[in-house]
Amino acid sequence: MEKLEIKTKVLSENQRIAEELREKFRANGVLVLNFISSPGSGKTELLERTLCALPPTTRVAVLTGDIQTDNDAKRIARAGFPVRQITTGGTCHLDGSMITRGLNELGIDLADLDVLFIENIGNLVCPASYDLGEEAKIVLLSVTEGEDKPLKYPSIFFKSALFLLTKVDLLPYVPFDADAAEANARLIHPAMEIIRCSATATGGLDQWLGWLHAKMKAARESALTASHTS
Repeated sequence: MEKLEIKTKVLSENQRIAEELREKFRANGVLVLNFISSPGSGKTELLERTLCALPPTTRVAVLTGDIQTDNDAKRIARAGFPVRQITTGGTCHLDGSMITRGLNELGIDLADLDVLFIENIGNLVCPASYDLGEEAKIVLLSVTEGEDKPLKYPSIFFKSALFLLTKVDLLPYVPFDADAAEANARLIHPAMEIIRCSATATGGLDQWLGWLHAKMKAARESALTASHTS
């Protein structure tokens, strides 16, 4: 019982912080996306390629989480945008207080941002329970994994607005049924958006980038509407 009460208090405090963050993000028109997947699904490479594909005038920052090392931050920094590594030292997820601290360390005014990417710890279980104030969770599954992962880890697929099926350029070479993986995801979350993408194939990110630009535009317009009516 004590463990349950402690967990409830932790989640309740995290939710309070997340709601405060969300209010600030929305007021400033910042689109915040929380990327979640198993290790090796291609989160970091996707972010690298996405950053390189964005217009240089895009105001973007990245918070990337890992249990140890700052390797991912070093990779992402090559794209030329502000990035901060959050090293948890053993914790298997990011939480709202870590995001607050990471933003403070970045030292960026939210009014000067269009989009904030959060790369969560490689884990399909723990991150599902923690709201970070994001506009949307995005779950990644690569074709080198199993088609049944949406059924094995239903919580994160249920809570994610978008499912990115990654590394689809490898489909001719691996025994993976993409249609079955998508059907399993739809069993958990019928309204989920699904995009097949590749960070290495020509045009492999076009649909994803289109989705991203539409969400960025919607975030800006929502903030403008709110400021005019307040």
